[in-house]
Amino acid sequence: MLESTPPRDSRMGCDGNVAAAVSREFRTIHHSHEGVFLMRIRAILICIGLCTAVGAVCGAADEKEPQHDRYLLLDSRIIESTQNAKLTLGKIKKHPSNPLFGEDKPWEIKFANLYPNVIYDSQDKIYKCWYNPFIVDKSAKGMTWEERENTTYTHPGPTREMCVCYAFSKDGIRWEKLELGLIEYGGDRKNNVVFRGPLGAGVFKDPGTSDEARRYKMMMLAWQLTGTVAKRRHAAVAFSRDGILWSQMYFCPEINPVEVDGLFHPMWVPELKQYVAFARMRDRSRVLPERYFGKKGAVRQIGRTTSPDFLNWTKSEVVFEGEEDHLQLYSMPVFRYSNVFIGLPVVFNIKTDRTHVELAWSPDTKRWYRVSPGTPLIPNSEKRMAYDWGTVYASKPVFTKNEIRLYYGGADGRHGSWNLGYFCLATLRPDGFAGYETTDRERLGTIVTKEVLCTAKTLRVTADVVMSGYVKVTIFDNKNKELAEGELITRTVTDAEVQWKEGFSFGSLKGNEIRLRFELKDAKLYSFSFID
Repeated sequence: MLESTPPRDSRMGCDGNVAAAVSREFRTIHHSHEGVFLMRIRAILICIGLCTAVGAVCGAADEKEPQHDRYLLLDSRIIESTQNAKLTLGKIKKHPSNPLFGEDKPWEIKFANLYPNVIYDSQDKIYKCWYNPFIVDKSAKGMTWEERENTTYTHPGPTREMCVCYAFSKDGIRWEKLELGLIEYGGDRKNNVVFRGPLGAGVFKDPGTSDEARRYKMMMLAWQLTGTVAKRRHAAVAFSRDGILWSQMYFCPEINPVEVDGLFHPMWVPELKQYVAFARMRDRSRVLPERYFGKKGAVRQIGRTTSPDFLNWTKSEVVFEGEEDHLQLYSMPVFRYSNVFIGLPVVFNIKTDRTHVELAWSPDTKRWYRVSPGTPLIPNSEKRMAYDWGTVYASKPVFTKNEIRLYYGGADGRHGSWNLGYFCLATLRPDGFAGYETTDRERLGTIVTKEVLCTAKTLRVTADVVMSGYVKVTIFDNKNKELAEGELITRTVTDAEVQWKEGFSFGSLKGNEIRLRFELKDAKLYSFSFID
């Protein structure tokens, strides 16, 4: 590390009564029209060293420990065999309010993929989004779609600059961009910019720390002065109590500045007791004949790096890449769900100059497996000029009781055109990333699991079932002896308890290894779980 000392928080040591009062007021910031004023008061108090209780608003982390009682059917490690059944992607629904917002502020010159980072903060009870627009760039505003599509986008030079902006929402649909008064732009501070300069920043709320001054973490690509003029590009990190006011940058050159190209997606992995980050890399030894932006480009890949403290990192190593050189992996948000890691790789087709999002999973963050390769999980609009016709870039999802929310950045034009960018939302049903359905609808499909440990008194399943269809479950012991047969499940269900024929007591199997056979007719099975 160029600077290995953890950031010292200048907000420590203030008067407790003043801090508590500010903290109480700040809790209302996202729910009142006085929010802008309170934010400015808070920023002033912090600058003069009076506020220490800001961390109180952060509360418990939203990321949960891994669930080992739920099994997604996309996890091939648990599948023994299948007949007349195939794994297919879940069905995405794009929200009717799309796009949720666009480049509607003077400092939002160009979204250029947006790279959103969205969480739901369960203590503040709001959705929070950090996104990455260009704050200094040439604008496409005022041009027609045809003019923008017929004009190749070119970088305007070294003055081009990104920033990190913050928006929030009570319901995840209607978003607000407060004038935070923190960062200067155009001669004033009336904007929602929280960090200026980083490229492709990844932000998350950290469940792995007890240090409130470092509750929020950011990882980015940034320029570092190596002399009075010269600059070098390095990975860097920053810390925050609240996701609004950030520390200085701490550079991480050991990640590999030559090959790593930004777009970081960091996370805390409890079983590894480490932070793991995924970033875009470039293999410059595999230069393609195609030209992009008027110059040769290298093959983009997904790299992985780890750290025990979010300051000292390993050299980034390639863990995932496209199936063909022209289908490059541009970025990949990664998150833990159930007992697997799920990735949302952004596939950049340099022949069509468009991007879409696919689905992948991993048992350990190192080995990655595609689900329905070549088929988008979040497809682009088929309508030219639509808000996500040209590009789609996903955030890590937000999980609600009734759906999975996949926020993403979209653009109406090709990746290399003067496109206009937008913030959008697509949803999946619970556990609905991928599931098994029959290959031939005229015949039953079967899925047999390997031995799994029964950890509860009930077995539950999640499935879509159409009229005249069903799911049937049969239990076998570890010697393949049939133990019980379930009643038919004849409707669409989420975590529905399986009822057993002849009064069989499923609770008697708790603590034992069992094997399950699922039979499908006009149904799609996503998961099973052991939950009391």
